[in-house]
Amino acid sequence: MSTICLNSDYRLRIVLVVIAFQCHGSEFCSTAEPPQTAVRQTQFPQKSFGAIEAIVNEGIAAGQMPGAVVVIADRNEVLYRRAFGQRQVKPVPEPMTVDTVFDLASLTKPVATATSIMKLIDEGKIDPKRQVSDYLPEFGSNGKDSITVSDLLLHVGGLIPDNSLRDYRDGPKTSWDKICELKPIAARGKKFAYTDVGFIVLGMLVQRVSGEPLDRYAEQQIFAPLGMTETTFNPPASLKIRAAATEQRDGKWIKGEVHDPRAHLLEGVAGHAGLFSTADDLTRYGQQMLAIAAGEKSAPFGKASFQRMTLPRVVPRGSRTFGWDHRSPYSSNRGESLSDQAFGHGGFTGTVIWIDPGCDRVFIFLSNRLHPDGKGSVNRLAGRIATIVGESANP
Repeated sequence: MSTICLNSDYRLRIVLVVIAFQCHGSEFCSTAEPPQTAVRQTQFPQKSFGAIEAIVNEGIAAGQMPGAVVVIADRNEVLYRRAFGQRQVKPVPEPMTVDTVFDLASLTKPVATATSIMKLIDEGKIDPKRQVSDYLPEFGSNGKDSITVSDLLLHVGGLIPDNSLRDYRDGPKTSWDKICELKPIAARGKKFAYTDVGFIVLGMLVQRVSGEPLDRYAEQQIFAPLGMTETTFNPPASLKIRAAATEQRDGKWIKGEVHDPRAHLLEGVAGHAGLFSTADDLTRYGQQMLAIAAGEKSAPFGKASFQRMTLPRVVPRGSRTFGWDHRSPYSSNRGESLSDQAFGHGGFTGTVIWIDPGCDRVFIFLSNRLHPDGKGSVNRLAGRIATIVGESANP
């Protein structure tokens, strides 16, 4: 494995995090139109184009996804942007376009929920070291009173990954009551268990502290200020028409409606899934994060809060940041050459984003790998492209 774009100061930060974990005093311890392309060749080697396109076309030919959009950018410019294949093959084929609207699935967790939490932390309205029950008293029942906000952001609170779908069938209020009744499956801090439940709780935390539901808060405080005008929960008809299809539900193709069954039963708005966006809007998000890291921008929060969000923290089986993956069992889509400053995430529908301040790169891979038969797989494919991104940043 090669390591590129590393920063010695940042490696020191990793060591300090390990020490903090051991002393149990840190916030933890306490991924048939002509193709569309836009490229700035001076900053992205020509030889990389063909390699990326071969990987994507190989995946399409193997049935891993019907199509994809790939974007590579630095904090100022888009270096590579191309659509491949189709966004829908049934019932009527539609070509993939660079403005296709994707169900982001679990990219909702970092882009909407964790970013909203960090905005509230930045404003002093949430303390990540405090217990969740300080803000949501009803959540603290049945042994959950010691779980902190930080624990949920890192997936180490001891919550079950997913509770039964039956718990969601009587509407959002009853669903929340059922979550509050859950018992932990592990002691906090002792097990890394990637959990949708934890981020549903964080979505409720945003609502309770801000006084606005998650979708409205994220739109007002994050998406609108960053110019992400096509990023939303429950997309309107004008965006649905450009949406990538996923699977069928009740005999109808899901297109522009959330695929995740729990988010669907929560009326399309949940902390773990439900967000829709385009490659261009996610590029704006990624470039803004790079600009904050460079000290050039301060919305939705400043550099200190950005560093707090993206600092890798040691967890069982790897490392995570607040809301983002770093190096864990879920990070095969990060490839092998991004720097240790890289943070990213994947989504069940076939979506991936990695942001790397060490290399000044944003990598976005959006696909609808579930269409039409639910059998596609793209994480390792995306990881191969991410490796090229990291290598090309420092040829």
